[in-house]
Amino acid sequence: MNRTFYVSTPIYYVNDVPHIGHAYTTLAADVLARYKRLKGFDVFFLTGSDEHGQKVEKAALASGETPLELADRVVKRFQALWEKLDISYSDFIRTTQERHKEGVSHIFSQILEKGDIFLGEYEDWYCTPCETFWTETQLIDNKCPDCNRPVEKLKEESYFFRMSKYQEQLLAHIEANPDFIQPKSKRNEIISFIKEGLRDLSVSRTSFNWGIPVPGNERHVIYVWFDALTNYITALGYPDEQGNFGTYWPVDVHLIGKDILRFHSVYWPTFLMAAGLPLPKKVFAHGWWTVEGQKMSKSLQNVVEPNSLVDRYGVDAIRYFLLREVPFGLDGDFSHSALVHRINSDLANDLGNLLNRSTAMIVKYFDGVLPTPGPLQEIDLAFRAKAETMVAQVDGHLEDLAFSKALQSIWEVISAGNKYIDETAPWTLAKDPALQERLATVMYCLAEVQRLVYFLLTPFMARTARKALCYLGWEGEPDEAGLVWGKLAAGTKIAKAEPLFPRIEEKDA
Repeated sequence: MNRTFYVSTPIYYVNDVPHIGHAYTTLAADVLARYKRLKGFDVFFLTGSDEHGQKVEKAALASGETPLELADRVVKRFQALWEKLDISYSDFIRTTQERHKEGVSHIFSQILEKGDIFLGEYEDWYCTPCETFWTETQLIDNKCPDCNRPVEKLKEESYFFRMSKYQEQLLAHIEANPDFIQPKSKRNEIISFIKEGLRDLSVSRTSFNWGIPVPGNERHVIYVWFDALTNYITALGYPDEQGNFGTYWPVDVHLIGKDILRFHSVYWPTFLMAAGLPLPKKVFAHGWWTVEGQKMSKSLQNVVEPNSLVDRYGVDAIRYFLLREVPFGLDGDFSHSALVHRINSDLANDLGNLLNRSTAMIVKYFDGVLPTPGPLQEIDLAFRAKAETMVAQVDGHLEDLAFSKALQSIWEVISAGNKYIDETAPWTLAKDPALQERLATVMYCLAEVQRLVYFLLTPFMARTARKALCYLGWEGEPDEAGLVWGKLAAGTKIAKAEPLFPRIEEKDA
């Protein structure tokens, strides 16, 4: 049977300008998707845009265009950025697409017919930027507890979802599936939130029009979160049980920012329970990025814009830095000096230097043809064992979404490679014709270890890995069969590598 893997990012709000936070989630999903493909999985990787709601309607009005015109214009920013960042998504869902609207109407109707959605009246404090209602007690200084902006009192007829009905069932599911909400600290947070008591949820609005109409009562539009969360199944062709929906659902992991954890680990699972559908296997909430120690904000003009970062430093340097710098799940701080330091020490010195030295010696001592190795000595066996351990470690770390640990395991082998050159001293071996076989063994070990390194770096830095593998004479795509020792054949043509990452002078940063 085909092994499948389904990973999603949140769908990004078209009223936002793409920033480093959006790039971070999407990069993490891309690395997982690429790694699973390398391992032979049939992968579905979904991203997209959230285009309905009052905020979009207001912004469109202010800019003198229709909400759809605004969405069509802004969605291109995200699509262009994903192309620039080498994001290999399978599908890009827009909530204004017919396939999405049909799926949302279907699940809403199903839950309505079941009696878990009912008509009532709603009165509470509403935060338009967050698209969220709050009770009086939840407000902080009469402002939204999430974004600290003013709220307004709204009273309107509304459809309600009986979320309270699913409180115990959801708690039981979380208890029975320890990995369902990750990391653990977030899981505990959600458990205490549910234990405080789930209230029924308002799932329609009459105060604006930009959204999917409630089936059978078009004065109401479906609440933007009910609409948005359903994208994870509408993109698979729901309600059609065949095709992609039958193949890939339930999702293996929803990757999200911690600010939208409650929607994904409370609202979404209860909607699915009410519709009789399987729950996601895992919801993983990562941390936020600050910039030079400060929260990102438009007013501080410190929003890190990924397009300009890629233009300045190159796509693979950015992909590496974002996933190496901070353990996934914790908050991180972005600074240009930390980025330049990583490029110079990890990428130029360690990675590039090892490839450069090794290929130069194979060209110099063996005319650029990979020699046949002799018997491996203790030092070679230890080096090989380190590389084989790396393959297993990276697999385990990526299973845990520990991207920085996976990269750390790879860099330990790169450091060991540079040390191996110093300890075996090929330049000394080359002076003695009697040691030609020993020199051949050292050169073979260096090339083969690096082939394994670049196989594992392919999901993180596809362009760099492809370039390096070309220097090492590897043809074809990296795959699972190649994650074992000895696949680089003697006689392979090796070329002297150009620097993969030129050093950046601190003053140029």
